[in-house]
Order: sequence, then structure tokens, then C-alpha cells
Amino acid sequence: VVAFQASLFAVRMGFPYEDLTTPNSLSLYSKWLNQSCQPNFWKNVVPDSSKSCGPYKRPEKVTYKEEETVSQRSVHHHDTIGMVVIGASGTVASGTSTNGAVHKIPGRVGDSPIAGAGSYADSTAGGAAATGDGDIMMRFLPSYQAVEYMRMGTDPTVACQKVISRIQKYAPRFFGAVICANTTGSYGAACNKIPGFTQFHFMVSSPLLSQPTEQIVDCI
Repeated sequence: VVAFQASLFAVRMGFPYEDLTTPNSLSLYSKWLNQSCQPNFWKNVVPDSSKSCGPYKRPEKVTYKEEETVSQRSVHHHDTIGMVVIGASGTVASGTSTNGAVHKIPGRVGDSPIAGAGSYADSTAGGAAATGDGDIMMRFLPSYQAVEYMRMGTDPTVACQKVISRIQKYAPRFFGAVICANTTGSYGAACNKIPGFTQFHFMVSSPLLSQPTEQIVDCI
């Protein structure tokens, strides 16, 4: 359930309806309008979404463009917080935030709530969490696939690399990264190399470490 229907569902479940508008959000919205509604995530519409605020409609003749602009916007305009946790009893959990991009298309559903896309965990194998172009990544369920690779005994780093390579074959310019951890506590990560995104930074906390430590991997 998204957009208006999500709000209606929440009210029916007893949550109070609140106006979340603030002076800061109104200021951001005004600035966005003055920048011809940029960043803008509409694709293959008329009028040109990079120059106009719409309203948009499907063009009579659709010509699909390379998704360079979407990747560039994704790198600079949002970030996702993903986590994989292995409890003392061996239970594995994973989760990811929604990406935080402002001015998204109303009603759009991203990869975060899709099981196996934004994150996935199985206490018999491990867990994974992903970040990046959700519209591309949820077509491949990278978190689920990484966990299945680990189930077969694949090292977490290699599992992450394999799911990134799998997506690369179909969308070589996509922006994305995956973190993986198996039930023994081994972990790894991988990312797709594009201009402006050549390394991926992530944090690791473990009883074997005196404090949380930043890890860096080179994108492939």
C-alpha cells in the first residue's frame, strides 16, 4: 500500500493523521520548483523531465535512453542504510532503510520493502543488504541471491561480487552495492564501478574488534 491509500490504511488502523510539512520542507520544495523540479526521476515522458515540472505523459513514440542520468542522480541524491546482524544465538537479521531521495515520484515502490531485493536473511545461511538503483536491483533480488550463494558455501565477498556481476550483464551502468555476512561471522561487500562511484565504504562491528571499523572495497 503506497501514497494516499497508505495514509488511509494507517488512519483506519488508529494512527492520527498529521501534516508533516515544516518550514524547512517548504523551503526545499520551493528551491526544487525553482530548479525546474530537479532532481527528477521521471523517464521517457513528455515534456522533457530534465527541463520541466510536468505534468507528464507517455510520448507517442517511446525511445528508451541509456540510464546514465538516473545513475548519476542516484549517486549524488540519496543513500540507503543497510544492516546485517548475527545475534549471539546465531539468529541472522537484515534490514534496509528507504533511500532518502527527495521529490520521488508519488506512489512509487522501491526495492527496500521487496523481500530479497533491499535485504534478506536466513539464519541457516546468512544475510545481505543492498543499496542502489532500486528499479534495477529489485528485478534481480540481489540480497536473496547472495544468501543463496552463501548457502552453497560461497565466501561472502564472492557472493556479493557474483550478484553484482549478474546485474552488470543486463545493466552495466547501474549504481549499486551489496553487503553480505554468513552464519560464521565472515563478511564482504561488492559494488558496481561507474564514474563517481569506484569504492564502497561500510562499517563492521564484531566481538573480535575493539571498536566498529570502516572497511573499503574497490568496485568491480
